[in-house]
Amino acid sequence: MDFTSGRQGFYTEINQPDDQIHLAKAALYIAQEEYPDLAIDDYLNALDVMASEVEERLPKERYPLRVIKTLNQYLYDDLGYSGNRSDYYDPGNSFLNQVIDRRTGIPITLSVVYLEVARRLDFPMVGIGMPGHFLIRPQFEQVGIFVDSFDGGEILFEQDCEERLTQIYGHPVTLQPRFLAPVSNRQLLARMLMNLKLIYLNRQDLPRA
Repeated sequence: MDFTSGRQGFYTEINQPDDQIHLAKAALYIAQEEYPDLAIDDYLNALDVMASEVEERLPKERYPLRVIKTLNQYLYDDLGYSGNRSDYYDPGNSFLNQVIDRRTGIPITLSVVYLEVARRLDFPMVGIGMPGHFLIRPQFEQVGIFVDSFDGGEILFEQDCEERLTQIYGHPVTLQPRFLAPVSNRQLLARMLMNLKLIYLNRQDLPRA
């Protein structure tokens, strides 16, 4: 298996200021580890098309909730994106090309799709690396809302985030401010890689791990 081109591209992408890292491109370089013939531009173009189709549906007054509801309707109702509950630990859920092709994935990769479409709409959003679950939120001060890309773009408030943590861990969890802190592009990509590493270790696939 030839890893050279994907790793070189990934290395180049992440060795620049964090805010200049092209998240989708870096995620697709990760996918080139498994799919060396992957045509990265095709998937970047697919994200461009998604954004242009959402753009046509947006109201003139782009209040955050209106933009999120438009994104949700397009991604989840029209395109049929959904969280892969039936095979959560399938490695394909961590590869952005597979997520776009199959329209299913895990929270972090579905969030990358959402973040990248939103970025193309000049609607800045950030990843939230909550323990055990990945969320996103608009990058505006004091908006106070979060989006669960795994659950149909459900809109959450802080209390909902605490309840979600309690569901995940099976016992009451007190929400800490650090749980809702935005993550950098490098942190998001590192979490994607860690997810893959753990999946492969559990499968005893040491070369891929």
